[in-house]
Amino acid sequence: MIDDLDLGFDESERGEKGRHRRGFVERRKRKSGGRGKTIFALFMALVLLAGIGGGAYYGFDRVQNYLVTPDYDGAGTGEALVEVKQGALIADIGDTLVTAGVVKSTKAFIEAAEENTLSKNIQPGLYKVRKQMSAEKALTMLLDRKNKITNRVTIPEGRTAKNIYKLLSDKTKIPVKEFEAAAKDPEALGVPDWWFTRKDGRKIVKSAEGFLYPDTYEIAPNATAESILKDMVDNFLTVTGGLKFADEVQSKLGGVTPYEALIVASLAQAEAGNKDDLGKVARVAYNRVYKEFPCNCLEMDVTVNYYLELTGQKTKTSAQMTQDELVDTKSPYSRKLKGLVPTPINNPGKLAMQGAMDPPDGGWFFFVAIDKQGHSAFAVTSEEHERNKVKARQAGVI
Repeated sequence: MIDDLDLGFDESERGEKGRHRRGFVERRKRKSGGRGKTIFALFMALVLLAGIGGGAYYGFDRVQNYLVTPDYDGAGTGEALVEVKQGALIADIGDTLVTAGVVKSTKAFIEAAEENTLSKNIQPGLYKVRKQMSAEKALTMLLDRKNKITNRVTIPEGRTAKNIYKLLSDKTKIPVKEFEAAAKDPEALGVPDWWFTRKDGRKIVKSAEGFLYPDTYEIAPNATAESILKDMVDNFLTVTGGLKFADEVQSKLGGVTPYEALIVASLAQAEAGNKDDLGKVARVAYNRVYKEFPCNCLEMDVTVNYYLELTGQKTKTSAQMTQDELVDTKSPYSRKLKGLVPTPINNPGKLAMQGAMDPPDGGWFFFVAIDKQGHSAFAVTSEEHERNKVKARQAGVI
């Protein structure tokens, strides 16, 4: 019925901007009778809308939502838990808040964030907020660290998966067996299958070892062993992606695969006593396995210790290891077997991976710590190595 009323507009006046302006001038020239007709039409439209009742109110409410950003008033009531994901945008956070019943619209939260320069400081994690809050109040609560539920766990660089499961279990009370079960299928945790490619002739063993990136993690109250390990693998993929680890290894190290380089990174992480030596230790590992070195074996005691830990035995210092342990070839992690070990022996950090993907040039086959700060001396020949060992003894290191 509204369409039948003459509201004083002429369809011919619609169109481009210029035509609108011209139509306005022409209307100003009309007689007052035209204005009266328009006022009468508007009056009749209001009467008609009033007669429609609830339907008109519903229509008005819908129109109002287009004109005014939907938002709650006040500080809200009750309680709600919301998680801000790593890398979430303001719109993503707004969507999360709407789903949880905290704010009325994503648009309201975006507008509140645009007016507050501190909004960029919202940190990933779990927050305790209230339901049906104004977007401004919700933003304030997310910026207040007191409202963040913290259950942090820090995974140091160079820890084995077995050790990591124990750390996580102590923090979350999730049994170690659940972490071990979740880790049995690393591809289900997000490790792409191409990572498990080798060219060194050794049997491929798919393990989560090496892919559990050392970092500080916020553990959600409803987290599972699988979800926690997935976050760690995802972090690993983000870091290695940023380093272009796979591309750099294949372009700079010839026939070495990214997985073999990850194994070397774990060896460097375990053997280097100082971050300055990570790349050099990696170079020693490559030289021993891929160059003219007796047996082309690693001869690193850290692989013996890894197998001891893996099989539930106590780890030892090099001086404590028996001759049988040092020359054992039955263990898959023997220091005397040709080639690299089956898997990484720990979970290396960023610097160790950088050292393994782009090690310095050098023909070193030997190294030994020569000071109490962990710096090592590197040698090409066994004679030079013996001289370095003398320096180590003089420094009281060995």
